Amino acid sequence: MFVFALAVVFKLCTIQFIQGDEYRELAEKRTVKDFDIEPNRGNVYSADGSLLATSIPKYDIRIDAIQAKDPVFEEHIGALADSLSVYRGKPASYYKNIIRKARQNKNRYFLLARNISYSDYIRMRNFPLLNLGAIKGGLIVEQTTRREHPMGEIAARSIGYERFDEDGHVSRAGIDGAFGEKYLRGVKGKRLKQKIGNGQWKPIADFDQVEPQDGYDVYTTIDVNIQDIAHHSLLGQLEKYEAEHGCVVVMEVKTGEIKAIANLAKTSKGTYYEKRNYAVYESHEPGSTFKVMAMMAALEDKVIDTSTVIDTKNGRKYFYGRVINDSGNGYGKISAARTLEVSSNIGLATIIDENYSKNPKKFINHIKRWKLNDSLDIPILGEGIPNIPEPGKSNWSKNALPSMAYGYNLTITPLQTLTFYNAIANKGEMIKPRFIKSVKSFDKDIEVFKKKVLVDKICSDKTLSEIQDILKNVVIRGTGKRMYSETFSMAGKTGTARTDYANYEEWRKDRKYISSFAGYFPADNPKYSCIVVIHKPSTEVGYYGADVTGPVFKRIAQKIYTDTPIIDEVKTLDFNNKVVDEDFEDYYENARKYKELMPSVIGMPAMDAIALLENLQVNVKVKLEGSGIIKAQSVERHQKLKPNQTIVLEAS
Repeated sequence: MFVFALAVVFKLCTIQFIQGDEYRELAEKRTVKDFDIEPNRGNVYSADGSLLATSIPKYDIRIDAIQAKDPVFEEHIGALADSLSVYRGKPASYYKNIIRKARQNKNRYFLLARNISYSDYIRMRNFPLLNLGAIKGGLIVEQTTRREHPMGEIAARSIGYERFDEDGHVSRAGIDGAFGEKYLRGVKGKRLKQKIGNGQWKPIADFDQVEPQDGYDVYTTIDVNIQDIAHHSLLGQLEKYEAEHGCVVVMEVKTGEIKAIANLAKTSKGTYYEKRNYAVYESHEPGSTFKVMAMMAALEDKVIDTSTVIDTKNGRKYFYGRVINDSGNGYGKISAARTLEVSSNIGLATIIDENYSKNPKKFINHIKRWKLNDSLDIPILGEGIPNIPEPGKSNWSKNALPSMAYGYNLTITPLQTLTFYNAIANKGEMIKPRFIKSVKSFDKDIEVFKKKVLVDKICSDKTLSEIQDILKNVVIRGTGKRMYSETFSMAGKTGTARTDYANYEEWRKDRKYISSFAGYFPADNPKYSCIVVIHKPSTEVGYYGADVTGPVFKRIAQKIYTDTPIIDEVKTLDFNNKVVDEDFEDYYENARKYKELMPSVIGMPAMDAIALLENLQVNVKVKLEGSGIIKAQSVERHQKLKPNQTIVLEAS
């Protein structure tokens, strides 16, 4: 026993004096450790400051069912059940039974509410028993942060997200994902905490504490009104044609700013949602929208002019043993400009093959100069890679050149196609598409993004003017003539391309197409460019670009156009009525003396008449009946007006 006692004393001394520092350090590690302090993630805003994505705290409320002592538990369980009944809707007896059962089963982590808002969290923590806190009442609160999109599913994929799985792997989609790491995420802080029992940790004084740095806010180029127009215009057409998926992009011509981007795919239930960012990632054969590039190359090299006669035969022509077809019975001998207006496959294939077959690199070099063989290098991840055949590569053959002339045997993304058409609208200057205006910390600019020019001039002024005229005529008298409107000008090119046709016999049994339209508006003074692409519309309903995608383009263009002041400005400038002009001069002379006289507004556009009356020096009320041109007014001209007098205008 004496020897055993000596051994114990020896071991105690060894632990205390020899191994003491090691064990003290180990104990401290187990009771004191650094915790991460998560920063607030930055918000994503639209161009006008509307909130597109924000982080909202969510709470799970649990209870340690055996933490409260019996007297305390029995005193408050009934009141807690009553409060939960009012909050959740089930009978109080239900909650009393399940909480008692959790206590019997010694459940120390029983869920009461999941994923509730901050206001509901404040409400619940004041319920009986829970208001006693963690030690006396067993309250357990777990806070998480959820990223939410106030606009709902509209542009959800383009706005995007940054998500981490249990293994720490991250997936990044859209703007939120592209700018998450650099701007939105912020920097974590560090705080020292000490364990105080029951799994609880309390902060302790720490001179090395690191405060978190909140993420910056990102201001996008998205216009919520245009986005809403694009989304619902696309959705309506997808539903009508029972298509697989589709996308729309609207770009501001002079700046390259993306004002709207919608991507919708069909679910197994027949509804549509933002599944993938097709406009950015999906590289596919563009079909007839690429004919514009082919025609521009030929015009620029002066191997043809717009009046050159092209023989399109009777709708069938062989190229190197392979037949190329046109719609119907063909177009016979037509001008080069007309081949593009009617979208003749044979016409464009003939132009390119006859003039570039001996030197195909000359044609390919145009494509390279226009950057169509390179990705746009936009910040959104997952951009599709273009595939352009070249002599010497495995994808080159004699048929490659005539196929490329009408948009086959090469792949590019919808955003690349739009970038080229935007350059046509922008007097030849090709601009990189831009999704972000600026990054801010409160009102302070951290970084401002300006337009980036990809190609200073895609072609000569002569070629550009000729292409612009042809694109106008496509809508006036070509394949897009069903889109024509006397009151609104548009320019662009339809596209209809086969897809999934590797096995031609199988394709003939179940034909699949890609319908598209790319262009800009208004035609003479373009403000916006736009592309619409719809994959695999039901052939029983229709599949031609003018039928499927053209109406989407027209609806977007007209809705945007009517929401801008351009129409009013044009009407005012074009308004020319001699009687009204003379009457206004007469009115103006009198108004200089009295400044309270009623002018004649008969014959004027309603909006101009209202604006004129509301800007008189006497405050009057204007009531408009009808719309259009004013044909009658309730107060005769040159009558002295009284304050708050009502003037009724009747318009036709």
